[in-house]
Amino acid sequence: MTPQTDRLYRIAFFLALFTIGYNLLEGIVSIYFGISDESLTLFGFGADSLIEFISGLGIAQMILRIRKFGTENCSLFEKRALRITGVSFYILVVGLVITAGYNFYIGHKPETTLWGVIISGISIVVMIFLLVFKLQVGKKLHSNAIIADAYCTRVCIYMSVVLLITSAIYELTGISWIDIAGTLGLAWFSFSEGRECFEKAKTGETCACGNNEQ
Repeated sequence: MTPQTDRLYRIAFFLALFTIGYNLLEGIVSIYFGISDESLTLFGFGADSLIEFISGLGIAQMILRIRKFGTENCSLFEKRALRITGVSFYILVVGLVITAGYNFYIGHKPETTLWGVIISGISIVVMIFLLVFKLQVGKKLHSNAIIADAYCTRVCIYMSVVLLITSAIYELTGISWIDIAGTLGLAWFSFSEGRECFEKAKTGETCACGNNEQ
């Protein structure tokens, strides 16, 4: 392994650790304000971030394995991480859909969604940064697995945009069903991510949830 290649793998590992730490912090903060502000969309966003935290552990292990052995096929640990992540996403989907239905039935409205606007805005900036740098590193290393992880980050951007739009609209209009619509949008993305996790665990080709788009 050349010094340049080794440096790129160290950068990739640092980005994975940063993603893990950020998702953990984002998840805790979002869940706290989601509960205090009674915003289901923000709570669901935080729960998704904690699930991404679990997924990130598998990604960090994947980068260490590729760096050492050069193979992109999933290890047993990474497959288990994918399955745990997939199950967690499905549980989240069920919880969000049921709670959204209940909130719609009783006409529940969040106290405020200001924190949803703030957190989603920060998340979009951070995730775009991670997407750009992960793609650069993955392409320089010719690693489909790292590139796939970068595209998984793109899904996080989409979810942040859903939170931003619905939170901003509710804050401006106070329309009760906007928070429910945002929740169902997050549920759809979570279901897609869960399904893809199981597909990746089954094939074992790359242990990252994103599509290997070039």
